[in-house]
Amino acid sequence: MRVRFPEKREDNAMEETTKKRLLLVEDEESLRVALRMNFELEGYDVTTAVRGGEALERIRGARFDGIVLDVMLPDVDGFTICETVRLEGDRTPVLFLTARTNPADRVRGLRAGDDFLAKPFDLQELLLRVGKLVGRGGEGSTGAAASRIEFGGNTVDFGSYEITGRRGLKKRITQREMLLLRLLSERAGEVVSREEILQKVWGYDVFPTTRTIDNFIVAFRKYFEDNPHDPKHFLSVRGVGYTFNP
Repeated sequence: MRVRFPEKREDNAMEETTKKRLLLVEDEESLRVALRMNFELEGYDVTTAVRGGEALERIRGARFDGIVLDVMLPDVDGFTICETVRLEGDRTPVLFLTARTNPADRVRGLRAGDDFLAKPFDLQELLLRVGKLVGRGGEGSTGAAASRIEFGGNTVDFGSYEITGRRGLKKRITQREMLLLRLLSERAGEVVSREEILQKVWGYDVFPTTRTIDNFIVAFRKYFEDNPHDPKHFLSVRGVGYTFNP
């Protein structure tokens, strides 16, 4: 892909105090260097990452106004990165930049993030898309994450990590339990595979067994089900994963 290198214009620079912070995640060095220079000439404060794990660390460790995210990365793919941080409550606007352009990839990208641009691309189009995305201030197509859900007489408050279960149970649960609850509730009615749960809830560098997830599901049944031995909300799908029925 050919990237144009515009001449630097003094009137294009922003004051340090008003610069928008952009995370650029791209493993192809020549493209990453070229894009960083063009974004900086547009006045952005640019941080880069090469690998998926590195991108997750950057996102969790700092605040950004926008993320330009390649999909095909060496370790964790861009879709999973975005879905993971959304699960954690981060709503930073994301533009996917990728050579994967089949309809299923486009749908997944637009569901997880806010915009999708195929490689090869026109530089000016990318700059305009990023400018509009960042200008939306995080109010992207993904919307705000639900802060509270209710089902079957139970309540889950994602902000406080507090649950109110059947039989009067009130409890503050762990972050890991809350992440798993959010993942299952956001995919209500769908079967979520054990592999996806391990990757998104436990992370790319942690390797628990699938038995760990079983233990969490057993705990959820004790918290929320009228009869934990005959569950209605948290169901196992043999050989595949789990599903949540509100």
